[in-house]
Parts: sequence; structure tokens; C-alpha cells
Amino acid sequence: MIDGSPPTTGHLHTYRTQGHLILEFHGEIDVSAALEMAPALDMYTALPALEAIIDLSHVEFFDCSGLRLLCRARRRILDHSGELQLVCDHPLTLHILRVTGLFPGFAPVPSLAVALDRSDDIEEAG
Repeated sequence: MIDGSPPTTGHLHTYRTQGHLILEFHGEIDVSAALEMAPALDMYTALPALEAIIDLSHVEFFDCSGLRLLCRARRRILDHSGELQLVCDHPLTLHILRVTGLFPGFAPVPSLAVALDRSDDIEEAG
């Protein structure tokens, strides 16, 4: 949990590592889960210059409600001059991102380790 933050929900776990806020989605991300997660996710994504990674590795089901959460989080993070990476290796979720045309904007990577390595490579190049 981040200082001063609301408690994590059953579907959203957060922690910091290597300068990034990791937002782990868990379980079935449907309309009920999205309603539960939205207030905490909105609070985190309002932080200025946030370097965030949304990790979908622990997601069992993901529908359009989850997609809305991702799009909202991405927009809010970018609006606050932050950066967002997405970890996802689930074929159905990747398919949803492709057919909706959102795949290039999220450019998902298969693991948290890859996302963190990618960030290190970007920092070294900059």
C-alpha cells in the first residue's frame, strides 16, 4: 500500500519497485470488479509524473469493463506527464486489445521483469 492511500481491493494490489508503481489486477475483471477498483485506481493515476506498470498476469477474466479501466488509467497517467507499461500474456486479453485497435497504444510485454528491463533500457538511452 502507498502512504495515504485507500486499502487495496481484492482485485487491485499495489506496490513500488525500482521506481515504479505496480498496479496488479487480480481475478475476474468485470463490471463489479471495475466499480470496486475505480476509486483506488483513480487516486493512483492522479499522481504527477507516475511511472506505472499495470500487471494483468493474475487476471482470469477480462471484459470491456476492464478495458475501460485500462484506457482511463492510461489517459490519466499520460495527462499527468507519467508513463505506463502493460504486462499481459493472456491470449484472449491480447486479442481484445488487438481487435479494438488498442494494442499499439499499450504495447504489452509478457512479464513484469521484461517491463522493468525495458524501463532500464529507456533510461540508459535517454
